[in-house]
Amino acid sequence: MPARIGTRMVAAVAAATLLTIGVPAVLLLEAHRRALLVERTRHVHQISETIKSSTHHEMLENRRDSLRRQIESIGAQPDIDGVRIFNKEGRIVFSSEAAEVGRTVDTRSEACAACHGTGRPASTVPAAQRSRIFHGPDGGRVLGVINPIYNQPVCAIACHAHAPGDTVLGVLDVGVSLADVDADLARARSSTIGLAALVVATSSALLWWLSRRLVVKPVERLAEATRKMAEGHVGVTVPVNGDDEVAQLARAFNDMTRKLGDAQRQLTQADKLAAVGRLGAGIAHEINNPLTAVLTYASFWQKRVADNAPLAQDLDTIVRETKRCREIVKRLLDFARPAAPVRVPGDVNDVARRAAAVVTHVCDLARVRFDLALADELPPAAIDANQIQQVLVNLLLNAADAVSTDGTGVVRLVTRGTGAGLEVDVQDNGRGILPEERPHLFEPFFTTKGTHGTGLGLSVSWGIVQAHGGSIAVASEVGHGATFTVTLPLTSGGAS
Repeated sequence: MPARIGTRMVAAVAAATLLTIGVPAVLLLEAHRRALLVERTRHVHQISETIKSSTHHEMLENRRDSLRRQIESIGAQPDIDGVRIFNKEGRIVFSSEAAEVGRTVDTRSEACAACHGTGRPASTVPAAQRSRIFHGPDGGRVLGVINPIYNQPVCAIACHAHAPGDTVLGVLDVGVSLADVDADLARARSSTIGLAALVVATSSALLWWLSRRLVVKPVERLAEATRKMAEGHVGVTVPVNGDDEVAQLARAFNDMTRKLGDAQRQLTQADKLAAVGRLGAGIAHEINNPLTAVLTYASFWQKRVADNAPLAQDLDTIVRETKRCREIVKRLLDFARPAAPVRVPGDVNDVARRAAAVVTHVCDLARVRFDLALADELPPAAIDANQIQQVLVNLLLNAADAVSTDGTGVVRLVTRGTGAGLEVDVQDNGRGILPEERPHLFEPFFTTKGTHGTGLGLSVSWGIVQAHGGSIAVASEVGHGATFTVTLPLTSGGAS
């Protein structure tokens, strides 16, 4: 199972935190250990010098019993591991452990390495090197300090006088247990490890919470949305919080799904229009001839029975409705076999004015106010002027039908440039478009006008705009009207 991003982040930060804390902690513990050993070594040197001073007269007068008692008394003190006096041959002459007296030590042992390990006599060993740490019989660490006993002139008058050429008469060896030092180091090490573990655990928990909130959860939502989109739910989106990289990724995902949804709807619309177009072309061709015959005979009989009012009215109805059917068939044929646009650089404002002239009279009769707001100095667009005029007339007539006829209805036609193209808005303050109607607006034969519309105007308009490389967008709020926006590309300098 692959490691989750949150787990990897927590592990990485925990390792970095442990390294950041661990290295200084190790260095601090090492410095603490050295300081304790230096202090304890200095203390043992003081003890050694005190022993030499207190036993100086006993040594000169060779009062061996008194010297032995002093050494045994000192060796019995807490933390004193042992006190020994060696002669220059390495034999123990006095010791706090009576059983050791007379024993000759092994100069190769751990306790003797400070002097004999260097191959030099004790008189030439620097004071800093006269201490050593070794393990006692109980396994605990012991700090041993040797202190040479030098030959002095006063020794020449004593009963145990040594030869004047002798430099070192013996060595005083004092051993002190390091149990308390080791315990202090263990406590410091345990406290440091506990503190480091607490810091690592706290930082890891905080990072885990932050990573879940700021990274893992948003990424999981993105992954879930991606799976849904792969299953066909193109309109899925993810919530966007903040402005960090994850939020930017979520915005990009939402923008991608929106564009995919638009593309899917356009493809679906194109498929529907193609299917209806093929069907409509066949139907229109089949019913056009019968309609022509009906219209011809109805018109013929209409002239012959002009003096028969009831019959004439019936024939008028037949002629009128037949012409209406023929107009529907004509629009159906226009929809089924749309003419390819002849695009040349044209002025969209001129097209808007011509479309306005067509519907102005209709608006006046319906008591609808018509406003025209044209942008100044629009660049030319690559359009088929007649087809774009047809689109605008369709949209304007729809807008006029959607508003109230009590004098409060308003229809506006607005043009503007966007830099990348031109936009034409057809606005109204009518009832608006219901949410359930919006997905079907551009479908053939879908109409909200009841029997007053054919449902082909928006479909034909959509096809014309698509053929121009543009688009139609709809914005509406129920009860507050609707705005249809036609976007057209700018000309590239020639016809297409």
